[in-house]
Amino acid sequence: MRVLVQQIAAGAVLATAAIAFSATNAAAVPAFAVQTGQPCAGCHVGSFGPQLTPYGREFKLHGYTTRTTSFNVPLSAMVVASYVNTEKAQNPPPGNFKSNNNVGLDQVSLFLAGGLGQHFGGFVQATYDGIANAYHWDNLDLRAVTTVTIDKVSVLLGLSANNAPTVQDAFNTLPAWGYPYTTSALAPTPGASPIIGGFAQNTVGVTAYAWIDDAFYVEAGGYGSPGASFLTHAGVDPTDPGAIDGVAPYVRVAYDKNWGDQNIEVGGLWMHSNIFPGLDRTTGLTDHYDDWVLDASYQRFAAKHDVWTVNARYTYETQDLAASQALGNVANGRDILQDVRIDGSYYWHDAVGVTVAAFDTWGSTDALLYAGNRTMRPDSSGFLVQVDGTPFGRGSSPLGPRFNVRVGAQYTDYVTFNGAGSDFDGAGANAKDNNTFRVFVWAAY
Repeated sequence: MRVLVQQIAAGAVLATAAIAFSATNAAAVPAFAVQTGQPCAGCHVGSFGPQLTPYGREFKLHGYTTRTTSFNVPLSAMVVASYVNTEKAQNPPPGNFKSNNNVGLDQVSLFLAGGLGQHFGGFVQATYDGIANAYHWDNLDLRAVTTVTIDKVSVLLGLSANNAPTVQDAFNTLPAWGYPYTTSALAPTPGASPIIGGFAQNTVGVTAYAWIDDAFYVEAGGYGSPGASFLTHAGVDPTDPGAIDGVAPYVRVAYDKNWGDQNIEVGGLWMHSNIFPGLDRTTGLTDHYDDWVLDASYQRFAAKHDVWTVNARYTYETQDLAASQALGNVANGRDILQDVRIDGSYYWHDAVGVTVAAFDTWGSTDALLYAGNRTMRPDSSGFLVQVDGTPFGRGSSPLGPRFNVRVGAQYTDYVTFNGAGSDFDGAGANAKDNNTFRVFVWAAY
């Protein structure tokens, strides 16, 4: 399984890179649709967020400032609800729900979103989590932009203040906006993942970027941790993964190319973070993480609004765990975690879509860090399939341009889960016990 997924993902990255160099994203926010005068399909693949079209990427990079109306109400709302069935009843059950066949309100979000003049824009999201029955601040991306000409080349310069590394990214390959675009906390998930995705909502950062000749993207900045009291009041657990010591540097580069009805992107990312695990500072040490990411995407917009997309990401994470080892939480002073993700989709008439994805996470054996499974490894892998319909994405909603809805079904098939395919916990549990069928409704207004 691992070799197959690695080969597919590596092939996708290399193939898209070869095409690119040889060839001459916020969630669906209806306030942006009214502001730009575009239907949801103008900015989003399949007429619903968060996967962005080239026009949607430009809108985001330009600070959400494009406007065809003199004024619109910069408020939007989003609701996601699910039915979730797992192959085997969950023990213990998720939260206060049953052990299986649950219906839940995954989230209700409010957005303040829009552009102010030609240089400022952004969005702020607040969310009610219906599974945890809790409120928290969610995604935040505030921007300042300007355009200059250097040597007859147009350069867009921007600043982003945000609360999650990669939430500001315009390509749907990185953790904040990568597939699957909607999930439910009612479904079981593997225990290990790269730390870069774990900083969402518990960090604050500022990055500066340049979008050169509508092709080359360069970004650099840093992230720090707000105080534990602030995060607690914001509804976020400040101990997971812990506080960043000082500033964590973040560097992103990408090349994006449009030709005809096709678009290609290839890029890379690096982030270094020093963490006080669980906020513990008694050892005087920190854990050091380096995340190196390679990514690529391809889009083709065929006749009659049919769209093909492929997204791929490979993450290599080094973990120097001096603080955790001193606290007795890990056996090794140094661990490695690797992760591969690839997804491909087809949307018919921007209305009906199917997406197939594969994922594989693997890494070092650590008898304490992964003590909860038989093999003491982080390995998890599998496939996802989703079918969905978005009937009003091209602006035909009977409730006006602000309303959009997607209805879909997902199936997740696990090959390995938390270390093994069979008896992964030493108590007889198998990876396929966590196979999940989910039906969801995702509405925005």
